[in-house]
Amino acid sequence: MLRPLVLIAMFLCCLHVSAGNFPRPASLEPAVQFWTQVYSEITTNQGYIHDSVNLSVVYETLEFPPYESNKNRDKRVKKASSRIAKALNAIAGGKRSNLSDIEAGVLAAWPEGTSATAFARAAGNVRFQLGQSNRFKEGMVRSGQWKPHIREVLAAHDLPPELEVLPHVESSFNPSVWSKVAAAGMWQFMPATARNYMRVDHVVDARLDPFIATEGAAKLLKRNYHVTGTWPLALTSYNHGTTGALRAAKSVGTKDIGVIVQKYKGKYFGFASRNFYASFLAALEVDRNAERYFGPLKLDAPTPYDTVVLSDYVPATALAQSAGLSLDQLRQHNPALRDLVWTGEKHIPEGQLVRIPRAELDEPLGELLAALPGQWRYDEQLPDKIHRIASGDSLSTIARRYGTTVSRLMSLNGMRNHKIRAGKTLILPGSLAAGSGVASQSSVTASAGNGQAEYVIRPGDSLWSIARRFNVTQKQLIAWNGISPKRYIQPGQKLKVASPG
Repeated sequence: MLRPLVLIAMFLCCLHVSAGNFPRPASLEPAVQFWTQVYSEITTNQGYIHDSVNLSVVYETLEFPPYESNKNRDKRVKKASSRIAKALNAIAGGKRSNLSDIEAGVLAAWPEGTSATAFARAAGNVRFQLGQSNRFKEGMVRSGQWKPHIREVLAAHDLPPELEVLPHVESSFNPSVWSKVAAAGMWQFMPATARNYMRVDHVVDARLDPFIATEGAAKLLKRNYHVTGTWPLALTSYNHGTTGALRAAKSVGTKDIGVIVQKYKGKYFGFASRNFYASFLAALEVDRNAERYFGPLKLDAPTPYDTVVLSDYVPATALAQSAGLSLDQLRQHNPALRDLVWTGEKHIPEGQLVRIPRAELDEPLGELLAALPGQWRYDEQLPDKIHRIASGDSLSTIARRYGTTVSRLMSLNGMRNHKIRAGKTLILPGSLAAGSGVASQSSVTASAGNGQAEYVIRPGDSLWSIARRFNVTQKQLIAWNGISPKRYIQPGQKLKVASPG
């Protein structure tokens, strides 16, 4: 069914509505209303075919059968978009009589007197937006678990409390969500940005911990505001970067977000960046009036946690056993720890803050950890297993060689695509000491007679990786073993890794 988006009261056309730190320019009102409807009226089984520039123009609301495949949905969206674009081109060509229902609806969606040039331009601006109301409602329920902490952090950084609704836009308050471009967690940090505020590597990805990520988000938002000077630009920077936001302001000669959105035509200032602030305002509107939009909601309650910072490297299985929990229970409440920790290929690192619900503990977590036997405390992390990429290697051939999957390799190495380069290294799943303690103890034996340590070479080892593992040089390994620097080492071969005597 074709219909125009319901517009706001006419007096807002000339009024600049102010809301303190977060002004609501009249020029953004159609976009705010559009996103308000997306967040509160249409579900993920529906979507708008609309104009990507003038969000007051909605051509059609698509309805999808539940559980329809993404492939079939995409086909329907493409077909509907093509149909709308064809009608716009016909109207741009001057057609005003004998209109089809589609053409009549398209014409009615625009104000009377719209030029042929505008219709022709609109034919290239047809876009689809999936509904989000069910996700927003679910996010409202989840937000009860996290908002108290978010408010504390915002207050500690002297930041506006309204910022607590930003996760609605980013993740629907889902701490475990990943985007197609590798943004992760409730605050949807990209890896490079996150590393300025938290640990992100193959052992710990703090983006997935709502507590740590919230602290990082507060610091980033505070920095954005310090650099840009306004909250609309600080929020736009969250999506577009401070350099991009300042470039936009300089280009149009003002920091007025309404003017920037209307006039700035930067190459990378796309639909998401242009609409980020408006979608935040819409999220704020729906969040603050959730009962009006969704009816009574029972929000999740915060979980009271006991916490401790580890002073040693500790196997996850040992900590779980000490606390009387399953490994899955421990993992649920410590999402920053990555797969290698839970498979036993890495220890929980020294300095890591561990959380366990108080209700699941018989005694304080600090006391349980203090009683952990010394045999489960280590001074060092288990070493990485490394593959140096050779010419002709691909992720699939490397994965087959080590009995793993391409997706596991990509996840472990934080990769966004399949591109690899000869000479670089890949971290591999599997360690020489999974679940055993210190790596060198599980893979090194003593030679009879002189007590010299020998290492049994595993698949994927190189002289470089073995030297690194045992804190020696490649030259020492070559000298102790009487081998050529260019000689290939083989799995199962024994290698001296300590000086004789």
